[in-house]
Amino acid sequence: MLSSSESAKAAQDVDRSEQPVDSPEPPEDKSGLHSAKVGDSVVFFDGVCGLCNRFVNFVLPRDRHARIRFSPLQGTLAKDLVSEADRLNLNTVVYWNGSIGYRKSAAIVRVLWKLGGVWRVIAAVLWCVPWPIRDVGYLLISKFRYRLFGQLETCRIPTPGERSRFLD
Repeated sequence: MLSSSESAKAAQDVDRSEQPVDSPEPPEDKSGLHSAKVGDSVVFFDGVCGLCNRFVNFVLPRDRHARIRFSPLQGTLAKDLVSEADRLNLNTVVYWNGSIGYRKSAAIVRVLWKLGGVWRVIAAVLWCVPWPIRDVGYLLISKFRYRLFGQLETCRIPTPGERSRFLD
């Protein structure tokens, strides 16, 4: 196991857009997320992206314990917790687990893990794929997501039953 100083040094060598999540200890948070009053797991997503909204629609019914909350990258909470680059580019999902932020494929894998059951098994298999390879796949899909899945006029509006799961 790496000491905390070795872990911090290793984290400094990692480009913030390609944060490894499969190191022995969690890397230093270089995602631009900051500690806040948000204790829950939060998925920050592009509110006008059709694929991102489908991901939210996928997670909502599978998160049986309602542990994951959602917030658009265009919202006010994202201004406090997510880096400006991620908020402006809107090309990544950001998963905040209360202490560490994950981006791109790492965020997707962490969300699947949090869902539990068969999704945890799928997350474990994806975890075995080196993060640079996972992120190449993520970036390819991200690049063409509007063309493939459409772009909405406005951010997703939660139903009354979902409202408690969404933060602004």
